[in-house]
Amino acid sequence: MSEIKLSAKKLGFGLMRLPKNGEAIDVEQVKKMVDLFMAAGFTYFDTAWAYPGSEDAIRQALVERYPREKFTLATKNAAWINCQSREDAVGQFETSLKQTGAGYFDFYLLHNLGEGRTHFFDDFDMWSFVQEKKAEGKIRHVGFSFHSTPEELDAILKAHPEAEFVQLQINYADWENPRIQSRACYETARKHGKPVVIMEPVKGGLLASPPESVERVFKNADAQASCASWAIRFAASLDGVIAVLSGMSSVEQMKDNLSYMTDFRPLTEAERRVVAKARETLDALPMIPCTSCNYCAEVCPQNIGISGSFTALNLLNIYGNYNYAEGQEKWLVERHGKARANECIQCSSCEQVCPQHIKIRDNLVKVVEAFHMA
Repeated sequence: MSEIKLSAKKLGFGLMRLPKNGEAIDVEQVKKMVDLFMAAGFTYFDTAWAYPGSEDAIRQALVERYPREKFTLATKNAAWINCQSREDAVGQFETSLKQTGAGYFDFYLLHNLGEGRTHFFDDFDMWSFVQEKKAEGKIRHVGFSFHSTPEELDAILKAHPEAEFVQLQINYADWENPRIQSRACYETARKHGKPVVIMEPVKGGLLASPPESVERVFKNADAQASCASWAIRFAASLDGVIAVLSGMSSVEQMKDNLSYMTDFRPLTEAERRVVAKARETLDALPMIPCTSCNYCAEVCPQNIGISGSFTALNLLNIYGNYNYAEGQEKWLVERHGKARANECIQCSSCEQVCPQHIKIRDNLVKVVEAFHMA
């Protein structure tokens, strides 16, 4: 197994949120972003079979314009999306090779393990498949991305020690979040000796424009630094990091990231205290005090995604970004096989077991109103 070498150039270009002209990806703007990124000495690009148009765009903007040995390309296999057989799952790899034209992938990830998705990779024996492709030279390093609990991460890493790295959602807002558990997942990966690729360091862009009270904390410390810079530097300051992926959507965002990551310096102790204060300020904002213990889910006769609904409403109330919050509501509720808030029958079973004594029924009504459910 070839060892993954950690570069001082920690910024990675996440290709999930590329700029668009209408519905189509703006490839010409992507080319300008790629050129800026490469000129600054950065090389890590992260795409996925499941990101519509992304692999094709990076072929045009990067693969066809730069020598293959000059960049590092990662993509992902989502065997849990529309796959009925091993052949379907394997087909995603072949499609990615064709769409990117890259010849091989430096990093290949089994995509979004956790919860009900992990078993697809076991059922289709994808762990063996990626090792076969590695032996053929079509994959250099094998790992997986993950969105679940540290306990499940620990179990996967024990079952598959051959995984060379893990991609995790890590940002200062989620560091101690009981639903995301960024810190605990990071510490679990490091306990197993795995380096980490960090995704969502700016939480889907939310931490680039945080609530005013949080922004004030950062501006009082450094009036010139962007809020995004604090978030990305927080993530990049952790040990064992391969890359911190920033899903940049414009040339301006690229220039801002390069301004502080080209000559990256880890957070000082004083700066760590600023980030801690920002997190405390964020946590103090009015929210439904749900800890995602999901005792309510155990007794709900309607199988409503209560904790997921409350997470989405909290995001909406704190950040004011409707599209992001609506997407989270769909992911955390419908995509997890739960019923939506408008199916509540107001039976109160949930409230009788809630250790936080939340007025669950009243708050579900607020969810219905906020997300315009029929």
